Amino acid sequence: MTDTPRDLADLARAIDATCRLTGRFVLRSGRIADEYFDKYRFEADPVLLDRVAAGLAALVPPGTEVLAGLEMGGIPVVTALARHVGLPCAFVRKTAKAYGTARLAEGADVAGRRVLVVEDVVTSGGQVVISTGQLRELGATVEHALCVIDRGEGGAAALAGHGIALRALLTRADLDAARPA
Repeated sequence: MTDTPRDLADLARAIDATCRLTGRFVLRSGRIADEYFDKYRFEADPVLLDRVAAGLAALVPPGTEVLAGLEMGGIPVVTALARHVGLPCAFVRKTAKAYGTARLAEGADVAGRRVLVVEDVVTSGGQVVISTGQLRELGATVEHALCVIDRGEGGAAALAGHGIALRALLTRADLDAARPA
């Protein structure tokens, strides 16, 4: 289990080494960067993802009844986490699909249950706020969100403004500190 400061530092080092890419990258803003953090790389590595899930397990608030993973990066994280804590999952779309069940949240029912929103990386917290609002409209009680990495760019404060306490396994500062000198 990943729970000591040394274990977390080792995990941060492994995630950073796996996900931090160098080269020429065009960012969503159009800006050019020589470094890029590809979060999907830790999610695609079953051994590393299992280490992440083991660390996250200790951060699941007592009383949680359903884990709700947000599309797309939260889905593999919530699935791995569920294996460690034995809770059912809901897979939350950005928008309800227009066919079949036409559901926003697939899998476990969220109505009337204490739901923990699970995301891979939180930057501004915008999608967590939107999805939490939608889950609350479906009858879920959501007071907490859990993420693998908090980039430290205002997401926690934004979530707090909506009654959501953010718990993070690692921060951007943890990843930066884990880099070789």
